[in-house]
Amino acid sequence: MTAGAAPGAPTSTQVAAGALVTRLSDLAAAMRARGARLGLRELLTAVRCLDAVDPSSREDVRMALRAVLCSRRSDLERFDEAFLEVFGAGWVPRPDDMPLSELGSIEKAALPRAAFGDPQTAREPSPEAEPVPAAWSAVELLLQKDFARYTEAEMALAHELMARLARRHPMRLSRRTRRSRRRGHTPDLRGTVQASLRTAGEPIHRRWRTPTQRPRQLVLVCDVSGSMAPYSRMLLQYMQASVAARRRVEAFAFGTRLTRITHELDGRDPDLAIERATAAVSDMSGGTRIGEALSTLNRVHGRRLGRGSVVVMLSDGWDRGDPEQLREEMARLRRAAFKLVWLNPLAAHPDYEPLTRGMQAAVPHTDRLLAGNSIASLQELAEILESM
Repeated sequence: MTAGAAPGAPTSTQVAAGALVTRLSDLAAAMRARGARLGLRELLTAVRCLDAVDPSSREDVRMALRAVLCSRRSDLERFDEAFLEVFGAGWVPRPDDMPLSELGSIEKAALPRAAFGDPQTAREPSPEAEPVPAAWSAVELLLQKDFARYTEAEMALAHELMARLARRHPMRLSRRTRRSRRRGHTPDLRGTVQASLRTAGEPIHRRWRTPTQRPRQLVLVCDVSGSMAPYSRMLLQYMQASVAARRRVEAFAFGTRLTRITHELDGRDPDLAIERATAAVSDMSGGTRIGEALSTLNRVHGRRLGRGSVVVMLSDGWDRGDPEQLREEMARLRRAAFKLVWLNPLAAHPDYEPLTRGMQAAVPHTDRLLAGNSIASLQELAEILESM
């Protein structure tokens, strides 16, 4: 803090950081006004990319931002016009105006650890080296942080973590088999005959086949009612990542009625997919009738789901419908599903007990009850899916 500055007043570094972020935001807005498709992810990447160039070179900064913010050939001309509009023809950034380490940063946790050797010289650490609080891990903090406390920057970073978890899915044995080098129980007649041609027709070298695995269908049913508003956006991101990463995935959203959003969530642009899904759900942030939603799932979409699917319910269990109907529909769904997992954000509290009418009716028919309030809970779900 400089001399004479009032306590709590922003420093010059913070002022410069805010000014640079404002200019980048204006640049993105100017490109969007010209028809370019830019989101929060591109803006955060633009902030980070300036760390890799010389901030005193206007051309290096322009080319770095051009590479990040232009995804199509038509965006190149839009970027050049927007760059001149926002930064002008003679603007040259100064090094002290680029506190990039503080831009777009999220809350980090410093953990004490032992000092490591220099990776450039591959030297061993000195015996006199003392542990220092130098382990800065944004990802480690995001794993345990509640979705309701996420910032916009953390949501963008969490999507990359969810995309990794979405690739982990349940498997089942297939009727198809493949060749195996080990002795098994299923003989490979064709392979054995082909091998016998080398030994004058004598089947000396026998061949075997082993069963293969194929993905088991996954059904994701998310509660988008008002009580789930702090969590439904992040859970929809997980559903979108699952639909984009795998073929055998069905996605549904419900409040007072059930809506199939599998096609809306499919696509390479996650932000656009979630916008389509939220537009398709007419009862977003409304009431909750879980029993009626499951009744529609069982009767209207039952043939599409088939038997042997893994059903994942994402809801806090606050239900305004008939608990007896919910109990009957849960029992019906459990008989058709291979496994039924319920993710409840309220279950993250150590003293949580399923005392609401909806959860009392649902818990007896679920195989696992998990907390769906953080990346760590979704990671636990991925491990359970892989072990099925």
